[in-house]
Amino acid sequence: EVQLVESGGGLVQPGGSMRLSCTASGFTFGDYTIGWFRQAPGKEREGVSCISTGDGHTYYADSVKGQFTISSDNAKNTVYLQMNSLKPEDTAVYYCAAGLSVTAQAMCISGGMDYWGKGTLVTVSS
Repeated sequence: EVQLVESGGGLVQPGGSMRLSCTASGFTFGDYTIGWFRQAPGKEREGVSCISTGDGHTYYADSVKGQFTISSDNAKNTVYLQMNSLKPEDTAVYYCAAGLSVTAQAMCISGGMDYWGKGTLVTVSS
């Protein structure tokens, strides 16, 4: 059974940091591109950052460049999203997704996801 399980969400104050984790099972991790997407109330889903676990290529949306860092630990089948200098506008449900035969940039911009996690809520508020 394929599973993507997100963890690490919660409440954080503006300017704070948070690390999200996405742990995968049920498929060959190193063959897939893993991405983080977010959706805030009343807004469209946004591809935040994606990583090709096989070669390490990454993509970041302009809205998070220099603020978020994506990384992969293939031995643990886990992708992390380190989020720094968080702002209230980063508040959203964050989902991870996995796609086969798609680059990091293409996945974040266009799609191509085969599997989705259930999401974790990140709230940035004082």
